[in-house]
Amino acid sequence: VLEDITWEEYEQLSEDLEDRPGVRVTYDQGRLEIVTTSFRHEVWKEFVLGLVRVLCEELKIELESAGGMTEKRKRDAKGTEPDTCFYVTNARRVIGKDEIDLNVDPPPDIVVEIDKSNQSLNKFPIYATFGVPEIWRYVGRGKHKRVEIYELRENSYVEIAASRFFPILTSGVLADFIEQSKTHGQTVALSAFRDWVRT
Repeated sequence: VLEDITWEEYEQLSEDLEDRPGVRVTYDQGRLEIVTTSFRHEVWKEFVLGLVRVLCEELKIELESAGGMTEKRKRDAKGTEPDTCFYVTNARRVIGKDEIDLNVDPPPDIVVEIDKSNQSLNKFPIYATFGVPEIWRYVGRGKHKRVEIYELRENSYVEIAASRFFPILTSGVLADFIEQSKTHGQTVALSAFRDWVRT
């Protein structure tokens, strides 16, 4: 964590780290935080992406995945990178774009944070400023591994039981299939998830 960092320094650092996909940089009005990701973290992130792809294929829902794209806006002096993110209702608006400019383009409909500590909670006010409608947070530490789903209401996030964009996806369903992937592997768990969606 670094303090008193200018916007220009943040942008330069982000540019310098562009080819380091395992590094996440968050900037909030002078406070800069750099976090590295682990193998396990990336495995869980990729599995969640796989679940969403399967769900959208089966339900014929448009999806544009934007990975860990940098979300930033100079006028707010804020920027961050989710572990992964998706456009669902706004998918058509971003198809074919090379860059997303939050001054004119919509934010992702859903951002996903894989948390082994509580560092992603620092990002919530940033996502709220950008108007991100929904956050999925997987807390993968200790005995009580869980998924939390949050909805943006009046500039802050409230925990909800199921996704607004995918109502059949509850926090419990997401957590169950993530845990299944740890014991049976991603291919088996994704196949079981596809069968569950069809049922």
